[in-house]
Amino acid sequence: MKHLNKLVTTLLIFILLTLGTTGCWNRRELPSLAIVLGVGLDKMEDSDQLEMTTQVIKTSELKASTPEESGAGGSGGAGAYWNVRNSGETVFSTTRDFTHKVSRKLYFPHNQLIIFGSSLAEQGVQEHLDFFLRDQETRLEVFVLVADDRASDIFDVKPRLEKVPSMKIAELMDAQAANSTTSIVRLNQFATRLMSDTTAPIAPIIEVLGKGNERELSVKGTAVFKEDKLIGQLNKVETRGLLWVIDKIKSGIIDVNCQDTIVSLEIIRAQGKISSEIIDGQPYIKIEIKEDGNIASQCCPIDLVSPNAVAELEELQADAIKAEIQAALRKAQKLNADIFGFGDTIHQRHPKEWQELKDDWDEIFPDLDVEIIVEAKLRRSGSLGRPVVLDKEQ
Repeated sequence: MKHLNKLVTTLLIFILLTLGTTGCWNRRELPSLAIVLGVGLDKMEDSDQLEMTTQVIKTSELKASTPEESGAGGSGGAGAYWNVRNSGETVFSTTRDFTHKVSRKLYFPHNQLIIFGSSLAEQGVQEHLDFFLRDQETRLEVFVLVADDRASDIFDVKPRLEKVPSMKIAELMDAQAANSTTSIVRLNQFATRLMSDTTAPIAPIIEVLGKGNERELSVKGTAVFKEDKLIGQLNKVETRGLLWVIDKIKSGIIDVNCQDTIVSLEIIRAQGKISSEIIDGQPYIKIEIKEDGNIASQCCPIDLVSPNAVAELEELQADAIKAEIQAALRKAQKLNADIFGFGDTIHQRHPKEWQELKDDWDEIFPDLDVEIIVEAKLRRSGSLGRPVVLDKEQ
């Protein structure tokens, strides 16, 4: 009996261990998938249909190929990726119809970015985003960009350092934090702004420079939407003005004048804050910026480490930051697009008063009273105290 109990116990343990080693019921093998790394959406040139470009990685050739060997276009080639295009009425139907061209199912969990062509963006993007927000395989962290022209052209530019253009663009977006003159927008952030009653969606702009084999990609400024339609753009100065306000500054350089030459001040840390008040029934916005920086380099021969010189530089730095914010504010009010989220701030802080303001926000925002307060501090001067060459008169 004792031996029988021991045998039953052993069998039960064996069965329990076996249950833990069963495979996934819904697994899919890699050779059955077409892994998508980038999606481009354009308006067809000769119709109102959607043209969808998917950049599919060719896993069998990824390790063997070099950036120079990478192929593009729809011919397959010997490169590490394949740009396959299809057209249709909606993103979902177009995605399903890829089965007529691709023998594997498109697989989106590794997708890096969604790029809208400018013509499609001007027409409206909301209906094309629903699939990417609703489908369980798609990711909300993908980058959203707007092409200066056609999105399909972006994927045709061969990268010089990476093997796949989509990976190059994703790394390019990650690198923008070093300058903070380009907005970095992910799908969930774009969708949040799109669902707001007042806050205008934004996205970075990407363009093709050069011709032929010398073509390269570059990001520039920020696309501005009204509801879901592209209505204008910010340049790099205006973009950084926006980023100061929405607290998205990570790093960068501010150049100020010194005896007709330049002193470069590095942004070390920054904090932006928006507050609101209602005065005599009218909304009032206050923007407060705190910034710490270092002296990165100087071309003038003055000793800028002296207390008086530091105070003067801090004032110049604060003025430069304020000018960038004012430039962004002027452009936003000209476009009548609340890219800063002022309306949402008032809604959160003054919900009762907002009920009387929200219907007239498009008339209020262009003339909204905004106060800008900037506090800039210089913390270090680098390894050098005084410049390499001092003014001979000092």
